[in-house]
Amino acid sequence: MVARAVTAQATEWSDLVLPYLTADIAGIGGRLRVALDDFRVEEIAAYPPSGEGDHLFLRIEKRDMSTPFAVDRIARALKISARDIGYAGMKDRHAVTEQTLSVPGRVGEAAVEALAIEGLTVRSVARHQNKLRIGHLRGNRFTLRLRQLDDLDSCYQRAIAVASVLQREGVPNFYGSQRFGREGDNATRARAWLAGGGPAPRDHTLRRLLASSLQSSVFNRWLSERLTAGLLARYVDGDLAARFGPNGEGRPWAVDPSEAEALYATGGVTATGPMPGPKMPRPTGEALAREEAVMAAMGLDDAVFARAGALAEGTRRAARVFVDGLDVSRGEGCLIFRFGLPSGGYATTVMREFCKVAAGGDEDAAEASESAT
Repeated sequence: MVARAVTAQATEWSDLVLPYLTADIAGIGGRLRVALDDFRVEEIAAYPPSGEGDHLFLRIEKRDMSTPFAVDRIARALKISARDIGYAGMKDRHAVTEQTLSVPGRVGEAAVEALAIEGLTVRSVARHQNKLRIGHLRGNRFTLRLRQLDDLDSCYQRAIAVASVLQREGVPNFYGSQRFGREGDNATRARAWLAGGGPAPRDHTLRRLLASSLQSSVFNRWLSERLTAGLLARYVDGDLAARFGPNGEGRPWAVDPSEAEALYATGGVTATGPMPGPKMPRPTGEALAREEAVMAAMGLDDAVFARAGALAEGTRRAARVFVDGLDVSRGEGCLIFRFGLPSGGYATTVMREFCKVAAGGDEDAAEASESAT
């Protein structure tokens, strides 16, 4: 399926209007997060706790609470440093979310089980050998309720049609607007710093966020052009591809052109796109030319990202992602969407294909891990 290009023109180099894979199916509109329970996220752990070790793994449920806020409150209650608390991924404030945190084992199981923090419930506690780190998760499962729909039956039929396409071809793996900051200007600020010679932000975390936003902007523009050209699931000469599954993510390779089309068609293999930096693996041929053209059009080059140092070493990101167990059902005055995404995927990116408009609640990175995968 070839996506129709969006006719609106970008007014700023970082102001990119993203196309849809399912542009020939009318959007259903609607709104997410009318109520807190409308957006539920369950983190899928990369591994279970072993039952022994120097760290405690806490499975928590939190309501209307960001991960940093939860970490701060737990640290205060246990009288430890917030730096001692580990987590695998950031979770949204405006949702009901379940995730795992780790704390030093010296605090003891009894102290953890006795935590009394409004909006936070400890579901289980178990010991493990290591502290949780960013990226130590398989992904997230979502249960989302979309409300304020004009005609529930008609919207349901269109949602089923969109779901059929996404299950067959995958979802364009765009970074959500959350990646670019509350004002949407993080990439612009990064460009002023890295390409314009402006001063670097003093705060290390802010520097990291700005650098990753600029990388993400390059990826989104590359993917937008590939999708508009009808090449989301098609091989381009010189592609670096990646396999889906527990042994495939993050391992791009130069796929054999004679095998590429068949591999892409199975849904188990996808092209990868640029997250620029000195260590980013590079494609060849037409695929390389396309990436270089995107960088040139944005006024960027390798030297820009080299200035960011370890904050933007470079990697590859899958061009598409497949949702696990995508299910759409009718609820009372709403449609209910259930699906799983691997680490780094955005639920709101999936939902934009259904809604075709901003459905609300995009403020926070509910579904993205902090790793640039």
